[in-house]
Amino acid sequence: MAITKLEDGRWFVDVEPIKGKRFRKRFKTKGEAQRFEASVRAKLAVTPEWNPRPKDTRRLSQLIERWYELHGHAITSGRRRRNMLLFIAAKLGNPIAQTFTVSALVALRKVELEEGALPRSINVRYSYLKSIYTELRRLGDIDYANPLDTLKPLKPQQEVVSFLSKAQVATLVSALRDYSTFPHLALISEICLATGARWSEAQRLTWPMVRAGCVVFANTKSKRVRTVPISQELQDRLEAYFAKKNRFPFCREAFARMVKRCNIVLPRGQCTHVLRHTFASHFMMNGGNILALKEILGHTSLNMTMRYAHLSPEYLQDAVRLNPLSMYEGESLP
Repeated sequence: MAITKLEDGRWFVDVEPIKGKRFRKRFKTKGEAQRFEASVRAKLAVTPEWNPRPKDTRRLSQLIERWYELHGHAITSGRRRRNMLLFIAAKLGNPIAQTFTVSALVALRKVELEEGALPRSINVRYSYLKSIYTELRRLGDIDYANPLDTLKPLKPQQEVVSFLSKAQVATLVSALRDYSTFPHLALISEICLATGARWSEAQRLTWPMVRAGCVVFANTKSKRVRTVPISQELQDRLEAYFAKKNRFPFCREAFARMVKRCNIVLPRGQCTHVLRHTFASHFMMNGGNILALKEILGHTSLNMTMRYAHLSPEYLQDAVRLNPLSMYEGESLP
């Protein structure tokens, strides 16, 4: 019995709500003993310390699918991210998610680096994996700490932005316009060159998004809608195209073939993005304002836009005017 009366008149509580958790205490009155027993049993019902959850034995792939079900389906690149994360889980042997360790991920990272993967790409993929735990914990689907919290990203060497020269732009655009098999190639490319749009943003354009001499980009990477002016000539060509077609077809690979045919050599991974870099670079070289460029490109941080700042004609010109040798310009050194 949980509550018994002792010979000295006091009341003794001996209760074991769960095996291994036993509580014993003496009280002067039966009411106090009953309240103590009730409070102990209540703690068992509501406090995880007394009522621990069963161990979460879900595999990493199951956690990824759960993330997609609760959150990933609502983001622009959710399906692509899910597939990429499932591929990583398979390479890791699909471990139990709760017992997964940073050391296992670092071992895979070493292999990927040796195989030639870019540090920046690795950082992006692993940050997605890390965010799976963070998001599911926020949603209450897991109750344990993020096992990847201590993972530090690689520090890649900053790359020089690659862009096309005026001559290369002329050669590429001319070749694209002459490529009758894919007439939309030239239009998508020229939208990118004229507005700084990403290839995916330009490819998703429809006629209602072209209005009053501007194009409106929606469903962007930053989730911000932005409007960029275009020339009347480009607008007329877009109107003529969309009068016959509802949208642009997927044609990234065809563009890559045309770039190769024009003998334009580009850094790895920049085949289509070079058009965006080319717009931004020429914008700054022609005297454009860095803050205006930030808004045109849709960057959320000025730090992203600053990589084009060095192309401005006035960028850091004080280094020439104020360096210690400038006072001797045109004169012999003492």
